[in-house]
Amino acid sequence: MSRILIIDDEPSIQDVLGDILRDEGYEVLLAQDGLEGLRLLKTEPVDIVFLDVWLPGKGGIDILAEIKSEWTDVEVVIISGHATVETAVRAIKLGAYDYLEKPLDLGRVVTIARNALQLEALRRENAALRQGQFLEDDMIGETEAMHRIREVVGQSAPSDSRVMILGENGTGKELVARMIHSRSRRSNRPFVEVNCAAIPDNLIESELFGHEKGAFTGAVARRRGKFEVADSGTLFLDEVADMSLEAQAKVLRAVQEMTFERVGGEDQIKVDVRIISATNKDIRKEVEEGRFREDLYFRLNVIPLSVPPLRERQDDLPALMDYFHNNLKKGHNDVSPPDFSNEAMKLLTEYFWPGNIRELKNFIERVTILVDEAEVTEETARYYLGEAGSRPFSDSSQREYDGMKLGEARDLFEKRLVERRLEANGYNIAKTAQAMGVYPSNLHGKIKKYGIEIKK
Repeated sequence: MSRILIIDDEPSIQDVLGDILRDEGYEVLLAQDGLEGLRLLKTEPVDIVFLDVWLPGKGGIDILAEIKSEWTDVEVVIISGHATVETAVRAIKLGAYDYLEKPLDLGRVVTIARNALQLEALRRENAALRQGQFLEDDMIGETEAMHRIREVVGQSAPSDSRVMILGENGTGKELVARMIHSRSRRSNRPFVEVNCAAIPDNLIESELFGHEKGAFTGAVARRRGKFEVADSGTLFLDEVADMSLEAQAKVLRAVQEMTFERVGGEDQIKVDVRIISATNKDIRKEVEEGRFREDLYFRLNVIPLSVPPLRERQDDLPALMDYFHNNLKKGHNDVSPPDFSNEAMKLLTEYFWPGNIRELKNFIERVTILVDEAEVTEETARYYLGEAGSRPFSDSSQREYDGMKLGEARDLFEKRLVERRLEANGYNIAKTAQAMGVYPSNLHGKIKKYGIEIKK
C-alpha cells in the first residue's frame, strides 16, 4: 500500500484530502506543521507528500527544500490558497512534482497522486532493470539439483518468508537471491545487497542502519542505511556469517521488530523489508562454536536453500560453457567461440573447479579471446586453467588441508607447487624461476625453506 503524508495546519484540508486518498486505497499520515512532517519522514516510509506553503513556524518552501535534499525520491505536491507565479516557479525549481491551488479540485488531487506513484514505480523498475534483476535465464542447468533450486525459488518467492542461501564462493548465491526477488510481489521495489564480509566491524552498523550528521568523525551529513534504502523491497545480506557478534545482535533486533535507530539518532525508524541471507560457511558449525547467534540463525533460516558446487553438477558444464560463449559473442561481434576436443572436455569435467561458476566464466572468457585454434586441445585447456589444471583436485586432496591454519596450508601448497615446477623443468633453477615469474635467488630461498631435494 502506497503511503501519503499530508502536511497542513488546516483540519478541514487534512480531512478532505485524507478521506479522498484513503478512498483510493492509500495509507495517509497527517502532520500539523513542517517540523512534525520532517519527523515523520525520518521514521516512516513515504511515497508522496502534499505540502501546504503557509505553515506555522517553518514555511512550506523551506520544508520542500529539506525534503528534496534528504529524500530525493519522495515526490512533493505543493498546495496553497495564496498562489503566485513566483512561488509556483520556485517550488518547481526546488523539485516539487506539481502545484495545487485552494479550493482543491479533488479529481485533480487523485490524478496527481496516481501519476506521481506511477512515475516512482517506473523509476524503480528502470533501476531494477539496470541492476539486471530480471535475467531469469541466468540460472543455467538441467540437473536434478538445479530443478530443485527452481522449485524452492518458485514456492518461496511469492511469500515474505526469509531465505538463507548456502553454498561455496562462486556458485551463484546472489543470482538465486535476485531470482527470488524478481518473482516476488516486491519485484518493482529495491533489491539492496550488502556484502557483510567487505565492511569493517566499526562501519557495519552505519552501513546497515545509517547515521546522523556528526554521529562520528567523518559523518558530515545524515546518511540512510541499507535497511532504510531497501524499505518495501528486499535486503540481501551476503556472507552474513562474517558479521561480528555485536553486529549480529543489532541485526537481530532489526529483523525481529523491523525498527532501528540510526547511529547517533534517537528516532525509531520503521521499515518493511524482506531479508534474504547467504553464506559460504558451515552455518550450523558457526552456531555450535559460538561464532553466529543461534537466535539470529533461526530468524534468518526460515527457508534454507543450498546451491551445489559445480563439481556436483558437471552434467551442466556444456550448457554453461555455451551460455558464456553466447554472452561473449553479444559483447564482441568478432569473437567466434572455439570448440573443445574430447580430451579437453574430459579434463574440464574432471577438474575440481574450486572457484565454481565464476571460475568457469573467467576460463571461458580467457580461452575465447586468447585462443586462435579452431579446437581447444587438452594441453591448451590445461594451460589456461593455470597451475591448478595440471593436476585436477579431488575430494581427498582437498581434505588434506582440513584443520590447517591459513599459513600452514599456504606453505604446503607453495611447497608442492615448487616441487612440481622443478620436476617439470628438469630441476633447472633458472628455467623454473622464469616459468614461475620469480628471481632465481627467490626460488633458492623457497627450496631451502621447504627442504626440497634437487634431483640431478
